[in-house]
Amino acid sequence: MSQPHFLLVTFPAQGHINPTLQFAKHLIRIGVRVTFITCISAHRRMSKVPTAQGLTFLPFSDGYDDECQPGDDIDHYLSELRRRGKEAVSEFITSSENEGKPVTCIVYTLFIHWASEVARKHHIPTALLWIQPATVFDIYYFYFNGHESTFKAQADEKNPKRSIKLPGLPLLATRDLPSFLTALNVYRWALSLIQEQMDVVADESNPKILVNTFDALEHEALNAIENFIMVGIGPLIPSSFLNSNDSLDNSLRTDLFQSDSKDYLQWLDSKPKSAVVYVSFGSIAVLTEQQVEEIARALISSRRPFLWVVRNRKDGGEEEKEEDKLTCREELEQFGMVVPWCSQVEVLFHPSLGCFVTHCGWNSRLESMVAGVPVVAFPQWTTAKLIEDVWGNGVRVSANEEGMVERDEIVRCLDLVMGDDEKGMEVKKNVEKWKGLASEAAMEGGSMDMNLKAFVDDIAEGCLLTDE
Repeated sequence: MSQPHFLLVTFPAQGHINPTLQFAKHLIRIGVRVTFITCISAHRRMSKVPTAQGLTFLPFSDGYDDECQPGDDIDHYLSELRRRGKEAVSEFITSSENEGKPVTCIVYTLFIHWASEVARKHHIPTALLWIQPATVFDIYYFYFNGHESTFKAQADEKNPKRSIKLPGLPLLATRDLPSFLTALNVYRWALSLIQEQMDVVADESNPKILVNTFDALEHEALNAIENFIMVGIGPLIPSSFLNSNDSLDNSLRTDLFQSDSKDYLQWLDSKPKSAVVYVSFGSIAVLTEQQVEEIARALISSRRPFLWVVRNRKDGGEEEKEEDKLTCREELEQFGMVVPWCSQVEVLFHPSLGCFVTHCGWNSRLESMVAGVPVVAFPQWTTAKLIEDVWGNGVRVSANEEGMVERDEIVRCLDLVMGDDEKGMEVKKNVEKWKGLASEAAMEGGSMDMNLKAFVDDIAEGCLLTDE
């Protein structure tokens, strides 16, 4: 049997690229040839271009090689990404066939569902690599398949305690829903793409959804939709942080953002065990100046050492340092360190880390879980329901009527997860529980290993077919 050749197509964002690279690593390890396709804009920003035997990296131009900038027409950008992406993928499939290295499967991430159209044209099986929780996939699916009126009724309901009940999921309130569903005017484009994605998988005769989660974490959610096969192939995080000397892992890690230095690691070395508060809102989320100021004042009030990532942004083509806007910069520096970017996994696995204040991006949640770090959930776009009410590995902030999370509320949450009272001890106990289960899933012979091998075997045996 010839070597399987998988084509991975990913949206040009850090939160999409990194888990897909980890997925590529596991495919290579079991003998699959991998071609990784994303946009030139992401390729240019990589701190290092991933290299490994069995991996080919193929950037293509989406017409925005210097990135889509604030103020650009998002609909035009997405249209060009689709048009040019389909051309690039189709041309590569044809050239690979001519070279005797035919593509045997296409795996694509969120917002790249047009890849399945190209695959169908070339009679190649596909799979969706879902880089969010299985629970979030289920919520979107049910929203677009018979439950939209239920969601909208809940959103209009004045009683905040009223809940939505969906098959296989915990009770959900409005604040538990992804903000793509609760701020429709702001995220119209994203919700439209997600609806197209749901339509694509619904049209396939044997849809396969590979989810960056693991069976013990979301067993019910992985089985909530009867006519879909959802397979947990996570946690897709660097295995070198799981007591593993993994040279392949190190070669397949990259970063689209760079820090000027790694002084923050030396600073962490100087702090006591489990003492530092790490604050980061990922690579995309944007907070208001007022909210940033509230966080700053909370960190000062807590009087705990902290490492805070405050990203630099471009304004009118000029790089703008957000930390320079803080009115209390000198007070902040008495307690902690503000940096424009850092290696998050290195920070989370540092023994001085005691808490992670996060926007609840899925990569961040999985990384903190495997690292065994309690979480203060400050959700942007996604749901924090699982952290506080299901897994119990952290607490969630509550916003005021204007949507602002005030400094006293942030301090309250920090005290809860880092304290030694009953709540703090309960969180720490759950953190250790999920750390063990996540590590177990990621080990050789764990659920990730078994599920991924079964998926590749299905492809090799021709059991996973696309509609012609």
